Amino acid sequence: QVQLVESGGGLVQPGGSLRLSCAASGSIFSIYIMAWYRQAPGKERESVATIPTRGGSPTYIDSVKGRFTISRDNAKNTVYLQMNSLKPEDTAVYYCNARGLRGVYWGQGTQVTVSS
Repeated sequence: QVQLVESGGGLVQPGGSLRLSCAASGSIFSIYIMAWYRQAPGKERESVATIPTRGGSPTYIDSVKGRFTISRDNAKNTVYLQMNSLKPEDTAVYYCNARGLRGVYWGQGTQVTVSS
C-alpha cells in the first residue's frame, strides 16, 4: 500500500502563486509515476501534470504549460506542484496520484481557490 498526503492549498488572488506538496509513504519502491490531478465543480477529474519517479520528462496539460511546474524530491519521497500566474479557472480540488506495480493510489485532495 501507498499513502499520499497533500498540503499547500488555499485561497489566492488571480496572478498569485501556490506550491502543493504530496508526501508519499508505504510501498513507494513500487511507484513508477507521480501525478497531480484536479477536479472543478461539475467537471471531470483531469490530469494536470505527471513526472516519472526514475528519470524522464514531466508532462503538462496545455492550459498550465509555462505556469505550473511539477518536481520531485526522492530523498523526501515528496512531489511538488508549483503554480504561478494562477487564474480563476484553476480553482479546483487538487489530488496527488501515484501509479505503481501494485495499483493506483490517491491522496485526499486539497482545495485551491483563485479569487479576488
